[in-house]
Amino acid sequence: MSLVVLEADQVRALLPMNSCIAAMEVAMQAASRDKAVSPQRQMLPLAGGGVFAVMPGVDEKLGVYGAKIVGVRPGNAARGLPVIQGLVLLFDYQTGAPLAAMDGAAVTALRTAAASGLATRLLARQDAGTLGMFGTGVQAATHLDAMRAVRHIREVRVVGIDPGSAQRFAEEQSERTGIDVRAAQSPQDAARCDIVCTVTTSPTPILEGKWVRPGAHVNLVGAHSLGTREADTELILQSDVYVDLLASMTAEAGDIMIPVQEGAIGLGHVVGEIGQLLAGEVPGRRNEAVVTVYNSVGFAAQDLHAAAAALANWLAESPAH
Repeated sequence: MSLVVLEADQVRALLPMNSCIAAMEVAMQAASRDKAVSPQRQMLPLAGGGVFAVMPGVDEKLGVYGAKIVGVRPGNAARGLPVIQGLVLLFDYQTGAPLAAMDGAAVTALRTAAASGLATRLLARQDAGTLGMFGTGVQAATHLDAMRAVRHIREVRVVGIDPGSAQRFAEEQSERTGIDVRAAQSPQDAARCDIVCTVTTSPTPILEGKWVRPGAHVNLVGAHSLGTREADTELILQSDVYVDLLASMTAEAGDIMIPVQEGAIGLGHVVGEIGQLLAGEVPGRRNEAVVTVYNSVGFAAQDLHAAAAALANWLAESPAH
């Protein structure tokens, strides 16, 4: 088979949200059972801000190994370009033959939101219908789709870096989805929802525990270094916390590790990994009043499984190849 090259639009078409959530279910169980190997990502700083990151991974059962290779350039937002640019590369596990190269930003946007969607499906109250969104970028749009895939969302309140960005996002997403999306009156207004997603680049807390209503589910997504976080210590302290991988948490999750360093919580405060929850190894939501938090930093097996699903769908639609 010749190398399959998939552009961003093709990845999005080949990987609808429900399909990607299903891929994340398999990926996160495989990672928690040590069946998928995802070493810590290698990150090199770049002059002018940003990083160059390499995320290798192997999954024998999936039949592939590969890597996501991306540059993260925060300045791209002002240029109208994706902050994340790069590729996901897949290789045949048995022969090493290159199978596919696909847009890394599209895979990242979809698999990150799908993982949050999976966590929300497992942890949010069944009647959750309001969504607070902190952020107005690509991840905000894909997270909206992921939340809609797992709960009946009837209202969205969005907070942006400025009122204009929130209003533009609200108008665009209202028209696209047919849902009541509006700019939040304040961060507190967005936080008082059944589900809250933080998908920002803020290095310091934008979400305070005192704002979050009992019974809410929160997805913390934007921070992925030990020195940055989107939520304050109070939110973590008062919540049942779940993560994607415990190893990634201790290496990269400032939302959790800063409270640990402060002495506010111990590592045992974390209930466990989503893969462990799927396997029945750790408990889920205890009652309707508890606040649940999913902290996402991401790992390579998620990219491998998302990319493999996109490739499988492409092959199904293009049997001649």
